[in-house]
Amino acid sequence: MKRVAALMFMLCCGFVAAQTKTKPPPPVPPPLPPMAYALEDALGGLTFSMPVAVVSAKGNKDRLFVVEKTGHIQLVTHLDQPTPTKQIFADFIERPDGKLDDKGECGLLGLAFHPEFARNGRYFVCYSLRIGDQLHQRVSRFDGDKEQPLITQLDPAGNHNGGDLHFGPDGFLYISVGDGGGGNDAFDNARFINKGFHAAILRIDVDKKPGSLPPNAHPAIARDASGSAFFAVPADNPFVGVTTHHGEKIDPATVRTEIWATGLRNVWRFSFDPPTGRLFAADVGQNLYEEVNLIEKGGDYGWSHREGLHAFDLGPGKDMPPADFHPLDPIFEYPRTTGLSITGGCVYHGTKFPEFKDAYLCADYAFGRVIAAREKKGRWEQEIIAFEPAITGISIDPRDGELLFCNMAKGRVMRLRRQ
Repeated sequence: MKRVAALMFMLCCGFVAAQTKTKPPPPVPPPLPPMAYALEDALGGLTFSMPVAVVSAKGNKDRLFVVEKTGHIQLVTHLDQPTPTKQIFADFIERPDGKLDDKGECGLLGLAFHPEFARNGRYFVCYSLRIGDQLHQRVSRFDGDKEQPLITQLDPAGNHNGGDLHFGPDGFLYISVGDGGGGNDAFDNARFINKGFHAAILRIDVDKKPGSLPPNAHPAIARDASGSAFFAVPADNPFVGVTTHHGEKIDPATVRTEIWATGLRNVWRFSFDPPTGRLFAADVGQNLYEEVNLIEKGGDYGWSHREGLHAFDLGPGKDMPPADFHPLDPIFEYPRTTGLSITGGCVYHGTKFPEFKDAYLCADYAFGRVIAAREKKGRWEQEIIAFEPAITGISIDPRDGELLFCNMAKGRVMRLRRQ
């Protein structure tokens, strides 16, 4: 299992695809000093099949939902007992129009509960779907057991799928989508806002509130018998009505107005910080750097003209960005000599570790570094606090505000402890 999990995220960071053309084998991580913290089991020894996320519904502290890449959502209850219990909440292995593809970076990838889940029973998922011999990445709404696909994007390769989704403080659903896969932006998706659902964080209105707009036409969007989509676009999304991008004229009717921020290679995990509303997104690197960004409305984060803070000349745009190219800088990056495949985390607001108050905690999948990043006078300083390879998801425990970590290789949900 560990070898399978490691290969998956080597693919996730694009390393295997790029290695055959341009790069040597991955570097050996330098030795770490003794760590003051470690991760331990958090759910009484329960194990899961390749867990990638732990999610809770708003206002409910008695249940956790563990997303398994292989196709199940597990409901965990009796959290106050030494050994909680688990049962299958939803099964995604077989779908009416196809089958879950869980190979490589594909699978059941993300889950978000509607803010009014207690009232309407509605939740949303991202998963990889094989229809015939074609791969798709799908976003669906569920009302109980009833599925309504919203977006089913044809996917040219199995890696760089994004797949995380969260409701923002504004009540809209945010979704991360990758650049389509391959290496070096092989399908030339990342530099455009008028091709498909790629290389971005989307923002959609799943409740179709008054004032929101219908989405522009695209074959990936499901529609009802009258031709209406099952979601709307908030009217203040940044690319509504735009006529130019990267110095070129574009037809506003072709723009993917769902995009909130663009130029992102593969945001595997992102999170909102509730007290501030800030959106933190960790973008997995290609050859040289992993990065964390603060996502802003309409922000362009540079891929594939840039990787982190550095020019990238192996993509379809080579090293010739357009004249109006003004990418936003990551808040911090680290070189791939010290880590491969970043897993985005959360800002810490728990009480057990006051030394991490307001720090952003994330992890590196392959090298196992658990990182605390603190903002000091506008700069972010990184500290390695623990070592635990194969972390695929980090979330907030609704019971006490502490952080939960998914370890895909061990099949466990874990938590931080002092050594």
